[in-house]
Amino acid sequence: MLCGIEAIKEALVDKAEDFSGRGKIAMVEPVFQGYGVFFANGDRWKTLWRFSLATMRDFGMGKRSVEERIQEEAQCLLEELQKSKEGVHKEIEQVIGTHRPPALDNWIKMPYTDAVIHEIQRLAALLRLGVPHMVTRDTHFRGYIMPKNTEVFPILDSALRDPRYFEKPDAFNPDHFLDASGALKKNEAFIPFSLGKRICLGEGISKTNCSSSSPSSSRPSPWPAPWHLRTLTLHPRRVVWEQDPQNTRSASCLV
Repeated sequence: MLCGIEAIKEALVDKAEDFSGRGKIAMVEPVFQGYGVFFANGDRWKTLWRFSLATMRDFGMGKRSVEERIQEEAQCLLEELQKSKEGVHKEIEQVIGTHRPPALDNWIKMPYTDAVIHEIQRLAALLRLGVPHMVTRDTHFRGYIMPKNTEVFPILDSALRDPRYFEKPDAFNPDHFLDASGALKKNEAFIPFSLGKRICLGEGISKTNCSSSSPSSSRPSPWPAPWHLRTLTLHPRRVVWEQDPQNTRSASCLV
């Protein structure tokens, strides 16, 4: 297992080719059987990766063409999502106003709102453990010899909550991404989409989605929500996962 941004970055970026394989996930392996851009390896993965990138660019990943789709859906949540920080409201009013939808160009003028989104993504950490990688060839890494096909788990949460990079790692604090002048600053430990050749394909769409829907949902709106959305609930239903025991042996090494 890889802990800390230094180890994760060294493996997934500096040795990107060596760590570009995808490890197996016992729960989904019987279903996907090594197929699909998320679970494939070798030439199959490279072909699917190029195809997926081209398809998502055509869809509008990081481009204006996807803004209208996102804005339309964002309007449906206005009535339910009007509670947010005063700083976000102020910034939205100054940059966007109340009579037009947000655009990608506005984002660079809204560092505080951008920092809030970054902090939400940091604390949410949807993949705290990270998806398993697999060494594609015998590799020497930090004093260890990793044989080909060794599975490697980057613990993304160890970077996203590293006190060396985030002053209050367990608290919601947008200042983690703002410099002394209030401008947005880059933090190399911010890796919610992972790193390297297996970085999440949806990173670009996520940025476009946040830049278009977040300002829309954070400002007051005179339009009522559609009737079928007035009963939205955040109370989850209980889900129980069951898995047969595996008659295999495994060992883990913390790096």
